[in-house]
Amino acid sequence: MYTLAAEQQATINSALEILSGLFQRQNLLATSSDRVKQYCQFNLAHLEYEIFGVLLLDNQHRLIKFVEMFRGTIDSASVYPREVAKEVLLSNAAAVIFTHNHPSGLAQPSDADKRITDRLVEGLKLFDVRTLDHIIVSHNETYSFAEHGLL
Repeated sequence: MYTLAAEQQATINSALEILSGLFQRQNLLATSSDRVKQYCQFNLAHLEYEIFGVLLLDNQHRLIKFVEMFRGTIDSASVYPREVAKEVLLSNAAAVIFTHNHPSGLAQPSDADKRITDRLVEGLKLFDVRTLDHIIVSHNETYSFAEHGLL
């Protein structure tokens, strides 16, 4: 697996700061979904292990914060809906976008990815929290559940 040099990681961190600033000032719905996918890809694609994260959004769909919720191994991460709901409620989020990486390089969702997304969506509906998307990222591609009609 490719390991980043300190200088490369610093560049990625700078890009993430810029993207986070853009999301906090602009309505996510008013921008292209490509920008959201790019943000997720910058955050997760370079990792050698799976991370499941949540973009917590306010009622205007502006980013409140991005939270790395669960860390896994090279091919899976356990996701606990109770912990996701707790973080969403503590952040007073009105909407969410889920994201996780596939270190294998393939961004296609597994059956387990689809099942956990369905559980999370249904659980958050109880609190009137909208799920806008679940984005899977790899080194060179992204997959949007919303764009493929899975939400």
